[in-house]
Amino acid sequence: MAANVETAPRRKRVRTESGRLRRWMNNRTLILMCLPAIAFFIVFAYLPMPGLYLAFIQFNYSDGIFRSPFVAFDNFRFLVMNGDLWRLTFNTVAYNLAFILLGNVLQIMVAVLLNEIRKKWFKKVSQTIMFLPHFISAVLIGLIAYNILSYEYGLLNQMLQMVGMEPVKTYSNAAIWPFIIVLAYLWQTTGYGSIIYFAAIMGLDNEIVEASEIDGANAFQRILYIVLPWLKPTFIILLLFSLGGILKGNFGLFYNLVGANNTALYPTTDIIETYVFRALMTNFNFSIGSAVSLYQSVFGLVIILTANWIVRKVSPENALF
Repeated sequence: MAANVETAPRRKRVRTESGRLRRWMNNRTLILMCLPAIAFFIVFAYLPMPGLYLAFIQFNYSDGIFRSPFVAFDNFRFLVMNGDLWRLTFNTVAYNLAFILLGNVLQIMVAVLLNEIRKKWFKKVSQTIMFLPHFISAVLIGLIAYNILSYEYGLLNQMLQMVGMEPVKTYSNAAIWPFIIVLAYLWQTTGYGSIIYFAAIMGLDNEIVEASEIDGANAFQRILYIVLPWLKPTFIILLLFSLGGILKGNFGLFYNLVGANNTALYPTTDIIETYVFRALMTNFNFSIGSAVSLYQSVFGLVIILTANWIVRKVSPENALF
Protein backbone atom coordinates (compact mmCIF):
# COMPACT_ATOMS: atom_id res chain seq x y z
CA MET A 1 0.00 0.00 0.00
CA ALA A 2 2.81 2.38 0.95
CA ALA A 3 4.65 1.51 -2.28
CA ASN A 4 1.59 2.39 -4.33
CA VAL A 5 1.30 5.75 -2.53
CA GLU A 6 4.97 6.49 -3.19
CA THR A 7 4.82 5.62 -6.89
CA ALA A 8 1.61 7.58 -7.57
CA PRO A 9 3.36 11.02 -7.73
CA ARG A 10 6.09 9.47 -9.87
CA ARG A 11 3.54 8.10 -12.36
CA LYS A 12 1.86 11.52 -12.42
CA ARG A 13 5.17 13.22 -13.23
CA VAL A 14 5.89 10.68 -15.97
CA ARG A 15 2.47 11.32 -17.53
CA THR A 16 3.01 15.08 -17.33
CA GLU A 17 6.44 14.87 -18.97
CA SER A 18 5.09 12.51 -21.62
CA GLY A 19 2.23 14.90 -22.38
CA ARG A 20 4.60 17.85 -22.58
CA LEU A 21 6.93 15.96 -24.91
CA ARG A 22 3.94 14.98 -27.08
CA ARG A 23 2.86 18.63 -27.35
CA TRP A 24 6.38 19.62 -28.33
CA MET A 25 6.47 16.97 -31.03
CA ASN A 26 3.03 17.94 -32.34
CA ASN A 27 4.14 21.57 -32.61
CA ARG A 28 7.68 20.93 -33.79
CA THR A 29 7.10 22.81 -37.08
CA LEU A 30 6.03 25.97 -35.27
CA ILE A 31 8.91 25.63 -32.81
CA LEU A 32 11.42 25.31 -35.66
CA MET A 33 9.93 28.41 -37.31
CA CYS A 34 10.37 30.34 -34.04
CA LEU A 35 13.99 29.31 -33.53
CA PRO A 36 15.50 32.12 -35.71
CA ALA A 37 13.52 34.74 -33.77
CA ILE A 38 14.51 33.16 -30.44
CA ALA A 39 18.17 33.09 -31.50
CA PHE A 40 17.95 36.73 -32.64
CA PHE A 41 16.66 37.95 -29.27
CA ILE A 42 19.16 35.84 -27.33
CA VAL A 43 22.11 37.18 -29.33
CA PHE A 44 21.06 40.82 -29.71
CA ALA A 45 18.87 41.42 -26.62
CA TYR A 46 19.98 39.17 -23.77
CA LEU A 47 23.68 38.48 -24.30
CA PRO A 48 24.53 42.23 -24.46
CA MET A 49 22.75 42.88 -21.12
CA PRO A 50 26.00 42.91 -19.07
CA GLY A 51 27.01 45.87 -21.23
CA LEU A 52 24.59 48.02 -19.20
CA TYR A 53 27.45 48.31 -16.73
CA LEU A 54 28.95 50.79 -19.20
CA ALA A 55 26.44 53.39 -18.01
CA PHE A 56 28.01 53.44 -14.55
CA ILE A 57 31.73 53.63 -15.40
CA GLN A 58 34.14 56.05 -17.04
CA PHE A 59 35.06 53.79 -19.91
CA ASN A 60 38.53 53.75 -21.38
CA TYR A 61 39.94 51.33 -23.93
CA SER A 62 43.07 50.33 -22.00
CA ASP A 63 41.18 49.04 -18.92
CA GLY A 64 38.13 47.58 -20.67
CA ILE A 65 34.58 47.50 -19.35
CA PHE A 66 35.00 45.82 -15.98
CA ARG A 67 38.28 47.52 -15.00
CA SER A 68 37.33 51.09 -15.88
CA PRO A 69 36.64 53.37 -12.87
CA PHE A 70 33.15 53.16 -11.41
CA VAL A 71 31.42 56.58 -11.37
CA ALA A 72 27.87 55.58 -10.31
CA PHE A 73 25.33 58.02 -11.78
CA ASP A 74 27.75 60.68 -13.03
CA ASN A 75 27.07 59.78 -16.68
CA PHE A 76 23.37 60.52 -16.25
CA ARG A 77 24.17 64.16 -15.39
CA PHE A 78 24.84 64.63 -19.10
CA LEU A 79 21.08 64.85 -19.75
CA VAL A 80 20.26 66.81 -16.61
CA MET A 81 22.71 69.68 -17.03
CA ASN A 82 21.40 72.96 -18.42
CA GLY A 83 17.84 71.83 -17.78
CA ASP A 84 17.65 69.89 -21.07
CA LEU A 85 16.23 66.65 -19.67
CA TRP A 86 12.62 67.85 -19.38
CA ARG A 87 12.58 69.49 -22.81
CA LEU A 88 14.14 66.51 -24.56
CA THR A 89 11.88 64.01 -22.79
CA PHE A 90 8.76 66.05 -23.51
CA ASN A 91 9.61 66.52 -27.20
CA THR A 92 10.46 62.84 -27.70
CA VAL A 93 7.35 61.56 -25.90
CA ALA A 94 5.04 64.10 -27.57
CA TYR A 95 6.27 63.23 -31.06
CA ASN A 96 6.02 59.50 -30.44
CA LEU A 97 2.51 59.83 -29.01
CA ALA A 98 1.47 61.72 -32.14
CA PHE A 99 3.16 59.10 -34.34
CA ILE A 100 1.53 56.20 -32.48
CA LEU A 101 -2.01 57.55 -32.09
CA LEU A 102 -2.40 59.37 -35.40
CA GLY A 103 -0.48 56.66 -37.22
CA ASN A 104 -2.69 53.83 -35.96
CA VAL A 105 -5.89 55.79 -36.59
CA LEU A 106 -4.88 56.54 -40.19
CA GLN A 107 -3.71 52.96 -40.73
CA ILE A 108 -7.07 51.65 -39.56
CA MET A 109 -8.87 54.10 -41.86
CA VAL A 110 -6.76 53.08 -44.84
CA ALA A 111 -7.26 49.37 -44.13
CA VAL A 112 -11.03 49.80 -43.78
CA LEU A 113 -11.25 51.84 -46.99
CA LEU A 114 -9.17 49.30 -48.89
CA ASN A 115 -11.47 46.55 -47.66
CA GLU A 116 -14.48 48.45 -49.02
CA ILE A 117 -13.01 48.65 -52.52
CA ARG A 118 -14.65 46.07 -54.74
CA LYS A 119 -12.39 46.36 -57.81
CA LYS A 120 -9.44 44.07 -57.15
CA TRP A 121 -7.15 45.77 -59.68
CA PHE A 122 -7.82 49.20 -58.16
CA LYS A 123 -7.21 47.82 -54.66
CA LYS A 124 -3.84 46.37 -55.69
CA VAL A 125 -2.77 49.57 -57.44
CA SER A 126 -3.81 51.65 -54.42
CA GLN A 127 -1.88 49.42 -52.03
CA THR A 128 1.25 49.60 -54.19
CA ILE A 129 1.14 53.39 -54.39
CA MET A 130 0.62 53.75 -50.63
CA PHE A 131 3.44 51.32 -49.82
CA LEU A 132 6.05 53.20 -51.87
CA PRO A 133 6.79 56.01 -49.34
CA HIS A 134 7.91 53.40 -46.81
CA PHE A 135 10.84 52.49 -49.04
CA ILE A 136 11.97 56.09 -49.50
CA SER A 137 14.97 56.91 -47.30
CA ALA A 138 14.90 59.69 -44.74
CA VAL A 139 17.66 61.45 -46.73
CA LEU A 140 15.39 61.73 -49.75
CA ILE A 141 12.48 62.87 -47.58
CA GLY A 142 14.66 65.65 -46.19
CA LEU A 143 15.65 66.64 -49.72
CA ILE A 144 12.02 66.74 -50.86
CA ALA A 145 11.08 68.86 -47.84
CA TYR A 146 13.95 71.27 -48.50
CA ASN A 147 12.94 71.70 -52.13
CA ILE A 148 9.41 72.55 -51.01
CA LEU A 149 10.17 74.69 -47.94
CA SER A 150 13.43 76.45 -48.84
CA TYR A 151 13.20 80.23 -48.44
CA GLU A 152 14.94 81.14 -51.69
CA TYR A 153 14.22 78.25 -54.04
CA GLY A 154 11.40 76.29 -52.42
CA LEU A 155 8.23 75.48 -54.33
CA LEU A 156 6.03 76.85 -51.53
CA ASN A 157 7.56 80.34 -51.56
CA GLN A 158 7.59 80.47 -55.34
CA MET A 159 3.86 79.78 -55.38
CA LEU A 160 3.26 82.40 -52.66
CA GLN A 161 5.21 84.99 -54.61
CA MET A 162 3.26 84.21 -57.77
CA VAL A 163 0.02 85.24 -56.02
CA GLY A 164 1.61 88.34 -54.47
CA MET A 165 2.27 87.02 -50.95
CA GLU A 166 5.42 87.28 -48.87
CA PRO A 167 7.72 84.23 -48.70
CA VAL A 168 7.78 82.23 -45.49
CA LYS A 169 10.97 81.56 -43.54
CA THR A 170 10.11 77.98 -42.67
CA TYR A 171 13.53 76.95 -41.40
CA SER A 172 13.55 79.69 -38.76
CA ASN A 173 9.97 79.19 -37.50
CA ALA A 174 10.04 76.52 -34.79
CA ALA A 175 6.27 76.57 -34.19
CA ILE A 176 5.30 74.95 -37.49
CA TRP A 177 7.83 72.12 -37.48
CA PRO A 178 5.90 69.70 -35.25
CA PHE A 179 3.19 69.64 -37.93
CA ILE A 180 5.72 69.19 -40.73
CA ILE A 181 7.52 66.34 -38.98
CA VAL A 182 4.30 64.53 -38.05
CA LEU A 183 2.95 64.90 -41.61
CA ALA A 184 6.21 63.57 -43.08
CA TYR A 185 6.15 60.57 -40.74
CA LEU A 186 2.50 59.77 -41.48
CA TRP A 187 3.09 60.10 -45.21
CA GLN A 188 5.97 57.64 -45.03
CA THR A 189 4.47 55.00 -42.71
CA THR A 190 0.68 54.97 -43.04
CA GLY A 191 0.41 52.84 -46.17
CA TYR A 192 2.86 50.19 -45.04
CA GLY A 193 1.54 50.17 -41.47
CA SER A 194 -1.98 49.46 -42.68
CA ILE A 195 -0.90 45.96 -43.77
CA ILE A 196 -1.43 44.48 -40.30
CA TYR A 197 -4.91 45.94 -39.94
CA PHE A 198 -5.85 44.91 -43.47
CA ALA A 199 -4.67 41.35 -42.73
CA ALA A 200 -6.75 41.36 -39.54
CA ILE A 201 -9.84 42.41 -41.53
CA MET A 202 -9.20 39.55 -43.93
CA GLY A 203 -9.61 37.20 -40.96
CA LEU A 204 -13.13 38.45 -40.30
CA ASP A 205 -15.80 35.81 -40.86
CA ASN A 206 -17.70 36.67 -44.06
CA GLU A 207 -20.85 35.06 -42.68
CA ILE A 208 -21.06 37.79 -40.03
CA VAL A 209 -20.78 40.49 -42.69
CA GLU A 210 -23.33 38.80 -44.92
CA ALA A 211 -25.74 38.40 -42.00
CA SER A 212 -25.48 42.12 -41.22
CA GLU A 213 -26.19 42.98 -44.86
CA ILE A 214 -29.27 40.75 -44.82
CA ASP A 215 -30.44 42.52 -41.66
CA GLY A 216 -30.22 45.83 -43.51
CA ALA A 217 -26.93 47.24 -42.16
CA ASN A 218 -25.33 49.81 -44.43
CA ALA A 219 -21.57 50.17 -45.01
CA PHE A 220 -21.10 52.69 -42.19
CA GLN A 221 -22.94 50.50 -39.68
CA ARG A 222 -21.01 47.44 -40.80
CA ILE A 223 -17.70 49.26 -40.24
CA LEU A 224 -18.77 50.77 -36.91
CA TYR A 225 -20.30 47.69 -35.29
CA ILE A 226 -18.39 44.79 -36.89
CA VAL A 227 -15.05 45.81 -38.44
CA LEU A 228 -13.80 48.27 -35.81
CA PRO A 229 -14.59 46.00 -32.81
CA TRP A 230 -12.82 43.21 -34.68
CA LEU A 231 -9.71 45.42 -34.98
CA LYS A 232 -9.71 46.41 -31.31
CA PRO A 233 -7.39 43.59 -30.07
CA THR A 234 -4.92 44.28 -32.89
CA PHE A 235 -4.90 47.99 -32.07
CA ILE A 236 -4.26 47.35 -28.37
CA ILE A 237 -1.41 44.92 -29.03
CA LEU A 238 0.28 47.28 -31.50
CA LEU A 239 -0.22 50.17 -29.08
CA LEU A 240 1.44 48.27 -26.23
CA PHE A 241 4.35 47.26 -28.45
CA SER A 242 4.82 50.86 -29.59
CA LEU A 243 4.80 52.29 -26.09
CA GLY A 244 7.94 50.34 -25.22
CA GLY A 245 9.96 52.63 -27.48
CA ILE A 246 8.13 55.86 -26.69
CA LEU A 247 11.36 57.55 -25.57
CA LYS A 248 13.35 56.47 -28.63
CA GLY A 249 13.06 58.99 -31.42
CA ASN A 250 13.32 58.59 -35.18
CA PHE A 251 16.81 60.06 -35.56
CA GLY A 252 16.98 59.64 -39.34
CA LEU A 253 13.76 61.56 -39.95
CA PHE A 254 14.56 64.42 -37.55
CA TYR A 255 18.18 64.77 -38.62
CA ASN A 256 17.41 64.89 -42.33
CA LEU A 257 14.37 67.15 -42.03
CA VAL A 258 15.74 69.66 -39.53
CA GLY A 259 19.51 69.21 -39.61
CA ALA A 260 21.91 69.00 -36.69
CA ASN A 261 22.85 72.67 -36.19
CA ASN A 262 19.68 74.69 -36.78
CA THR A 263 19.48 76.25 -33.32
CA ALA A 264 16.32 78.19 -34.16
CA LEU A 265 14.33 74.95 -34.30
CA TYR A 266 15.73 73.27 -31.17
CA PRO A 267 12.82 74.22 -28.84
CA THR A 268 10.29 72.11 -30.80
CA THR A 269 12.38 69.65 -32.82
CA ASP A 270 15.21 68.59 -30.53
CA ILE A 271 14.82 65.03 -29.25
CA ILE A 272 17.13 62.84 -27.19
CA GLU A 273 18.81 61.23 -30.20
CA THR A 274 19.66 64.50 -31.96
CA TYR A 275 20.88 66.06 -28.71
CA VAL A 276 23.16 63.11 -27.94
CA PHE A 277 24.43 63.07 -31.52
CA ARG A 278 25.48 66.72 -31.36
CA ALA A 279 27.04 66.36 -27.93
CA LEU A 280 29.06 63.24 -28.77
CA MET A 281 29.84 63.98 -32.42
CA THR A 282 33.33 65.32 -31.70
CA ASN A 283 34.17 63.34 -28.54
CA PHE A 284 32.26 60.09 -28.49
CA ASN A 285 31.87 58.42 -25.10
CA PHE A 286 30.49 54.89 -24.79
CA SER A 287 29.51 55.43 -21.16
CA ILE A 288 27.33 58.48 -21.82
CA GLY A 289 25.68 56.77 -24.79
CA SER A 290 24.92 53.72 -22.63
CA ALA A 291 23.51 55.92 -19.85
CA VAL A 292 21.14 57.62 -22.30
CA SER A 293 20.06 54.27 -23.74
CA LEU A 294 19.44 52.86 -20.25
CA TYR A 295 17.34 55.91 -19.35
CA GLN A 296 15.23 55.42 -22.49
CA SER A 297 14.78 51.69 -21.86
CA VAL A 298 13.78 52.05 -18.21
CA PHE A 299 11.34 54.84 -19.09
CA GLY A 300 9.80 52.69 -21.83
CA LEU A 301 9.56 49.68 -19.49
CA VAL A 302 7.67 51.72 -16.89
CA ILE A 303 5.29 53.07 -19.56
CA ILE A 304 4.52 49.67 -21.07
CA LEU A 305 4.00 48.05 -17.65
CA THR A 306 1.62 50.85 -16.68
CA ALA A 307 -0.28 50.65 -19.97
CA ASN A 308 -0.53 46.86 -19.76
CA TRP A 309 -1.85 47.15 -16.17
CA ILE A 310 -4.56 49.55 -17.36
CA VAL A 311 -5.48 47.25 -20.26
CA ARG A 312 -5.61 44.24 -17.91
CA LYS A 313 -8.08 46.13 -15.71
CA VAL A 314 -10.28 47.27 -18.60
CA SER A 315 -9.94 44.41 -21.09
CA PRO A 316 -8.03 41.44 -19.59
CA GLU A 317 -8.20 39.31 -22.72
CA ASN A 318 -6.19 41.90 -24.70
CA ALA A 319 -3.35 42.39 -22.21
CA LEU A 320 0.16 41.23 -23.09
CA PHE A 321 0.68 39.49 -19.73
